[in-house]
Amino acid sequence: MRSRSLWTAAALALVSATGLTTSAHAVTYGTPTIKLSTAYLSGAVGSTGDPVVTVTVAQSGADASALSVAASRTSRAAVAGTGDVKAGGTGGTRSVAVTAHAQGYTDLTLKVTGLGGRTATTTLHYAASPAVQHSADARYLTGASDASAAVDVGGGYIVVGNDEDNTLRLYDGSASGAPVRTWDMGSALGADKEVDIEGAARVGNTIYWTGSLGNNKDGVYKADRNTVFTTTVSGSGAATRLTFGSAGHRLRDDLVAWDEANGDRYGFAAGTADGQIPKEINGFNVEGLEFAPGSGTTAYVGFRAPLVPPQNGGKALIVPVTDMDQVAKGAKAAFGTPIELDLGGLSIRDLRRNDHGQYLIVAGSWAADDNSDPQALYSWDGVAGHRPVKVTDLPTADAGAWESVVSVPDLTASGARVQLITDDGAADLYGDGTEAKDLSHPEWQKSRTTWFTLN
Repeated sequence: MRSRSLWTAAALALVSATGLTTSAHAVTYGTPTIKLSTAYLSGAVGSTGDPVVTVTVAQSGADASALSVAASRTSRAAVAGTGDVKAGGTGGTRSVAVTAHAQGYTDLTLKVTGLGGRTATTTLHYAASPAVQHSADARYLTGASDASAAVDVGGGYIVVGNDEDNTLRLYDGSASGAPVRTWDMGSALGADKEVDIEGAARVGNTIYWTGSLGNNKDGVYKADRNTVFTTTVSGSGAATRLTFGSAGHRLRDDLVAWDEANGDRYGFAAGTADGQIPKEINGFNVEGLEFAPGSGTTAYVGFRAPLVPPQNGGKALIVPVTDMDQVAKGAKAAFGTPIELDLGGLSIRDLRRNDHGQYLIVAGSWAADDNSDPQALYSWDGVAGHRPVKVTDLPTADAGAWESVVSVPDLTASGARVQLITDDGAADLYGDGTEAKDLSHPEWQKSRTTWFTLN
């Protein structure tokens, strides 16, 4: 009996000396936390490259790798169910992807389960747009919906202008998601309203941007739209940086004066008159900008309106501005001989040239319609009097209108591919009657970029 008491006392002394008490083994787990990189996410039915959400999880007293993340509830299973939410990754940072089955909205409850049976939830507000043609080659650029001009800056990255604001956005053109970086040019331009960016062209490290130069949709003159400005590029790819260069605000006025001095051939004075809607067959609206073959000063200004003559079957119009480098600094514009192109009754939505002097023209209607009118891609050698050649008809059954060519491949190469971007601003992406440009959350606003193989 005495020996057992001695053993017990010795054991208790050892436990006391080493600190190994029963209470030291009792671990208290805190309530887990779950945070989203954004509470709003957009996807598309049938998409293979939708954006994802980054999820950060933690729990006091537990290693983050022991936590699990899953969807526990959906408000509309027809759009996306709980089983359509997939969480990936380990540790404290995870990613969540959603597969959409139908157009519309759903609120997805995401739950983190930690040790000790403790859980926490948060809500992801999800919106799904319909399936599109060429979906495997489509990606979605979120944060804005009115992409209207784009410039290649290397490594698959593109700088995109938007016609509803004065912000330039840098995207990874191969992946869906938000811009990598943004630059708001409004303050540098002294603009109270949008410049209505519609065209862009790069010469060396200078990107030239032009507003539409026309009236607004109600036929009212807005001075900020009469703008040509430049940005200077440094770096490339994801490391691209832009700085404001200079701006000019008289190209519209110089075009009108030049046309009047030459017999009012294109009706620019009437097209810019108070009350004149810009997107009419006899209106005034610029949407294309590129430089002439071998030149860094003569720019081709491409018009969406007017057609020449202003009737069905009319030709598309290009006016060469021979001193664009000075116009962008506020100088008076000088003009070359205008060029009229037969695009099958369509007008210019964008114009882009490569280093081989090969041009691609996105052709579409002059009208402000529902974007279901025909669109096509034409090749051209940039020489006045030479006829453009239709490369392919572009699909128009989906929401959005084709507005931008990122860059022109070697058109003589077999299997050449070109990247185009849509303006989805007027599209009802989610079936609730709201135009994309009016959506309250920028994560739900988006334009589509798609690769096409040229025959």
